[in-house]
Amino acid sequence: VQLVESGGGLVQAGGSLRLSCAASGSTFSIKAMGWYRQAPGEQRELVAAITSGGGSTNYADSVKGRFTISRDNAKNTMYLQMNSLKPEDTAVYYCHADDALVDYWGQGTQVTVSS
Repeated sequence: VQLVESGGGLVQAGGSLRLSCAASGSTFSIKAMGWYRQAPGEQRELVAAITSGGGSTNYADSVKGRFTISRDNAKNTMYLQMNSLKPEDTAVYYCHADDALVDYWGQGTQVTVSS
């Protein structure tokens, strides 16, 4: 499974961005997917996760009410809609997927929120 993120960039506080994660390869084996982020000097943290059918999601407390995770299995793509962005959301955002045996990661996309 290969994961490729896109949609990062520079945005002012209060603005919005939409991240995409396109999966290829043995996508039929993918179970849960999620978005993680890592700020400089910090550990990688879970931002949001979604089950294989998209029926269940969970979010970090810091992004609840502002971010929305979704997936389109027909397009093998996952999304993260980020609204009301804050400077503390600045980080490299990584796409993650697992097939219950192996963890897969994308290369990351930079999100920078200016104050």
